[in-house]
Amino acid sequence: MFEARLYKKISENSVECYLCRHKCKIKDGGRGICMVRENKGGTLYSVLYGKLCATAVDPIEKKPLFHFYPGSKSFSLATLGCNFQCEFCQNWDISQRLRSETRDRRLETRDQRPETVPNEIVDAAHKTGCKTIAYTYTEPTIFYEYARDVATIAKPKGIENIFVTNGFMTREMLSDMRPLLSAANVDLKTFNKETYKKIIKGDLSGVLDSISYMKELGIWIEVTTLIVPGMNDSTAELKQIASFIASIGKDIPWHISRFHPQYKMDKTPATPAKTLARACDIGREAGLKYVYVGNLPGDDRESTFCWNCNEKLIERFGFDVGFNKVSKDSTCPKCGSKIDGIGLGNF
Repeated sequence: MFEARLYKKISENSVECYLCRHKCKIKDGGRGICMVRENKGGTLYSVLYGKLCATAVDPIEKKPLFHFYPGSKSFSLATLGCNFQCEFCQNWDISQRLRSETRDRRLETRDQRPETVPNEIVDAAHKTGCKTIAYTYTEPTIFYEYARDVATIAKPKGIENIFVTNGFMTREMLSDMRPLLSAANVDLKTFNKETYKKIIKGDLSGVLDSISYMKELGIWIEVTTLIVPGMNDSTAELKQIASFIASIGKDIPWHISRFHPQYKMDKTPATPAKTLARACDIGREAGLKYVYVGNLPGDDRESTFCWNCNEKLIERFGFDVGFNKVSKDSTCPKCGSKIDGIGLGNF
């Protein structure tokens, strides 16, 4: 086990974790909502430090990040667990596994995966030609200490660090990670407080504040909304989401993603293509420069077009980039307009 980074003692043997906005108050011997932080005698520990459940070399487009070194590779990693309990989770087999098992207090000894030291991750990223390391698949906030240790080694070696996150971290965590974190894709799952409370077990206001604060800190952000039929697909709610993103920055790419039946919503149908098209139109009407459709391979709305003259600049099919015509100075070669992002031209 590894001592947690952001917590404080609130009594002799009780602690308050402030990595995420749940701010769990944990008694001696107890664990937080994420189930991977345990209080032992007034010291909070991360019980799965370095015990990875998934690693892969992915296209950066899979995160999805379309305006951060497009066409590059990202070394991706995760540990078990999550601080949300989304009933529609697309990675539930690893994010929610700990909840489906007996809540064994000896989890750290029962888990036989060896610890992967941070240097090994950075070496693997370098050897595989990855431009970035992505903390993804599950919520990176819950394995923050490990992510931060990896990032501390990677950053000076020219490897950027990115979070794929539900956005429920505290401002303290974001401020602590800011010198090492270059970009993030944030899930804005709904704009309904009750949906966040009942189906996700989180809070909308915390996610909105994180998006705003990341923008303020200068972290490149893109936002993803998985559109679940009957949950967040009304025109009114989609307009609320698009308007909020535009109020933070019209340069923020919005990824509208197709839901596939999963986990506790395995009887809910996949998102109709016409719903994705409607959401895309709503995003553009709100003034967003870059709106994308995901999980619908072959749809041309996964390509990047110039916001000014509509020239196709980056052609995508799924996670593959066909061509990239963005100039090295990140402008459209046809009209000269600035295309927002980082490393858009040949990096």
